[in-house]
Amino acid sequence: MRSAGLFRLFVAGYLVLFFAYLFLPLVFMVAAAFNASRFPTMLPWEGFTLQWFWGFDARGRPTGLFQDARMGAALLNSILIGLGVICLSVPLGLAGALLLTSLRSRWKGLLYAVLVSPILTPGVILGISTLIFWQRAFDLGGGLFLAVIGQSTFIASYCMLLFMARLERFDRTLEEAALDLGASHLQMVRRILLPYLRPAILSACLIAFLQSFENYNTTLFVIGAEDTLTINIATRVRLGLTPAVNAIGVLFIAATVLAAIGWALLRRRETVRRERPAAAPAPKLAPARA
Repeated sequence: MRSAGLFRLFVAGYLVLFFAYLFLPLVFMVAAAFNASRFPTMLPWEGFTLQWFWGFDARGRPTGLFQDARMGAALLNSILIGLGVICLSVPLGLAGALLLTSLRSRWKGLLYAVLVSPILTPGVILGISTLIFWQRAFDLGGGLFLAVIGQSTFIASYCMLLFMARLERFDRTLEEAALDLGASHLQMVRRILLPYLRPAILSACLIAFLQSFENYNTTLFVIGAEDTLTINIATRVRLGLTPAVNAIGVLFIAATVLAAIGWALLRRRETVRRERPAAAPAPKLAPARA
């Protein structure tokens, strides 16, 4: 066998192992959500069931995910915190990116390091410091508001990096041209800068929500008596899991796949619309002679 054939065989085997390592845990998790066993496992298979989504055990107690009020409240809290983080982190990240990309000073590197440092700080430190500061300065205990503040301290840095990557390709002469033509700074931002940053804004919102939704270390110290989905699942791990946790994983996978398919179809429609040639105008008919 030639070296090229060996190389292709090696690449194919590596890809098979890579995707198996990536997707086999998801396959086992999905299968466990439909297994009749009261433990979250696929083997031994005890029969197909939907009771972990909506059902009752032998004693008549609710076992389904949609019947778990505590899990529903934790999921709602996670969504509310994620939306709050978007509202706070995206404007802060945009402001930091605009400042760093327009600043011409020898202190720019130091300011960049300061603004990026929350990403490198452990989440435990961020959570404890946020809780202590707001308790001593404003006598504010843990809760949803403090969770939004604590998570935004480092998620805003992710948003800032996204905006900076987009602004590096921005032509500053467009701003100068708009101002020279009589536009105000607000009109320039609304008509030129924000449309250019629209893809980065959407990406920053998505990343901010996902980072907030899965965060555990920082949220654990600032959430107080409330509960989020990650904390709820971690608590159940210590007390004993049921396949209802696998059921919520199945719902997340389905939502992710549907969102990816919808996004791909939307992008394909936009690509076809841009590549479609403009219809040629109909020729004008000469007036008939008498």
